[in-house]
Amino acid sequence: MGSSPRKDWDTYFMDIAFMVSTRSQCPRRQVGAVLVQGKKLLGTAYNGAPMGVPDCSEAGCMIAEEYELVQANGAEQVIKKQRCVRTIHAEQNLLLFTDRADREGSTVYVTDEPCWTCANMLANSGITEVVYCRAYPKDSGKVQAMMKQKGIAFRGIGPYSPPTASAEPLV
Repeated sequence: MGSSPRKDWDTYFMDIAFMVSTRSQCPRRQVGAVLVQGKKLLGTAYNGAPMGVPDCSEAGCMIAEEYELVQANGAEQVIKKQRCVRTIHAEQNLLLFTDRADREGSTVYVTDEPCWTCANMLANSGITEVVYCRAYPKDSGKVQAMMKQKGIAFRGIGPYSPPTASAEPLV
């Protein structure tokens, strides 16, 4: 029986982020994040309501609508955004449940490109790199520009396929 090639570190840690995301009860998007220093896993987190509070699957999403004025092709354009305000984002939970000393010089692997708020928090967290899988176009341009300004490596992983469940349960 031949062995399959060993996964590279980016794939390995992104696989873990996707597995962590399966803990989320968010019906809109399940997001997972992991904190890595070198090749050592230091923390995991996913999006959801605060501990002890009914989550979106139990109480429904708490949607807020926001409007943002952006410059597009030399003209101002108003963009409407909808977001759930019940949910703490995976990146925010990761920062809440890890120590600053562990974050210094570390990498965050996250299933989704961080939103503007999470990017700002990550920028002040001590991390030096963010690796994500799925794009978040609503905030992408300004997030990428800010990360570049801060000197934080910011990159999408690709090509990448999230792990799938095993076809046969282990006995």
